[in-house]
Amino acid sequence: MNSMTGYGRGEATRNGAKFTVEISTVNRRQTELSLYLPRELEALESRVRDEVNKAVARGRVAVRISFVSANSGGGRAKVNVALAKEYAHEYRQLAKELKLKDDVGIESVLRAPGVLLAMDEALDVEGLWPALRKALRAGLRELLAMRATEGAHLQKDLSKRIANMRKAVKAVGRCAPKTVERHRRSLMERLSGAGLGLDAGDERVLKEVAIFADRIDISEELTRLESHFKQFADCTSAKVPVGRTLDFLSQEMNREINTIGSKANDAEISALVVQLKSELEKFREQVQNVE
Repeated sequence: MNSMTGYGRGEATRNGAKFTVEISTVNRRQTELSLYLPRELEALESRVRDEVNKAVARGRVAVRISFVSANSGGGRAKVNVALAKEYAHEYRQLAKELKLKDDVGIESVLRAPGVLLAMDEALDVEGLWPALRKALRAGLRELLAMRATEGAHLQKDLSKRIANMRKAVKAVGRCAPKTVERHRRSLMERLSGAGLGLDAGDERVLKEVAIFADRIDISEELTRLESHFKQFADCTSAKVPVGRTLDFLSQEMNREINTIGSKANDAEISALVVQLKSELEKFREQVQNVE
């Protein structure tokens, strides 16, 4: 069981080029990846995404990659001609609309973002991928280790909540039969007080008790709750992300507990239902952190 929260950092150097990768993750119902990559390495974006998606199944992921070349500052300047033309065109169009003097000069265009880039003489992007991948994987290993450590704490807390709910469910199971017997005694007392001396074995009395017992029967709900507890135990040993499964289980447990509460005709069972709901709420809050 892994947490969705974590941080990892990795570095790698190749042919004078140094890569630093920082990865942070937080809770998110679905996978959401934000990638911050230097402009000159944009051709490698899809590969970076593939590496991250293979390692992280759920959560909001932010990947920041910085790149420093030993030759930085010693290369030539590269002009993005197509972008420069677009800027010049837009400048002239704006001047025309505002009825201003068209005095667009080369300096104005070169100062525009992305037009003038400091580039190495020959940046072999393909050749840089092994180093970037090495730094990325190092960062992912550190991230996953932190998520696993946090996940172990989450599992411990969730197991505690399940144990508390299991104990309460067993108590409910012990109380349920007593409710029917109390109703039978109460019914006989009311009949006697009304001057109706019906015998406990009277068919009408038995029918009333049977109808009451059927109306408050919670054996199915208790059985399903035990089944959900068993499914949780299976999740703790699973080798795949279980966050969505646990989220679904918590919804199903909530459904069964609410049904028990609506059927309960007993103060002791009602108190136990409140206890179950309290534990389940804590369980659901923690599940939101599980990958």
